[in-house]
Amino acid sequence: MKKNIAAAIEEEIQTEEIQTEEFKVPAFGYELIREVLLNDILGKDSNQILYWAGKQLARKFPLNGDQEVIEFFQSAGWGNLEILKFTKHEMELSLSGEIISRRLDLHPDCHFQLEAGFLAEQFALQKKFLSESTEEIKRRAKKVIFTIQWDPRDPI
Repeated sequence: MKKNIAAAIEEEIQTEEIQTEEFKVPAFGYELIREVLLNDILGKDSNQILYWAGKQLARKFPLNGDQEVIEFFQSAGWGNLEILKFTKHEMELSLSGEIISRRLDLHPDCHFQLEAGFLAEQFALQKKFLSESTEEIKRRAKKVIFTIQWDPRDPI
């Protein structure tokens, strides 16, 4: 009997097709956690806590360069990140996509501090200077603008 079960499992594994499409989480499930549960748990300090949580995530997932940061946002389901402007001490990025549009439409008080903290720490790690990130929500355009600033006089 054990031999038949093992053989059946082995055969199933050999004939099983490998799907190349990524696993997708329904937007509603994501929103339940992000917009309802986390805000209930964290309360009035959710903005600050999520900013620091984003920084911690960046330390756990250090990335090499702008393109990897863009790909991370896409893989994490955080939206489409695009570099708008890059100067000596500042970078401006735009975050858009279906998930951003939906969050802005359904949750008027939503914020993007997790993403802001993540960006601040990624660029601090990459540039070796203390960095800060701010968010500016553009409701009509259905996007978020992040401004990341760093000061070469503040090395880490």
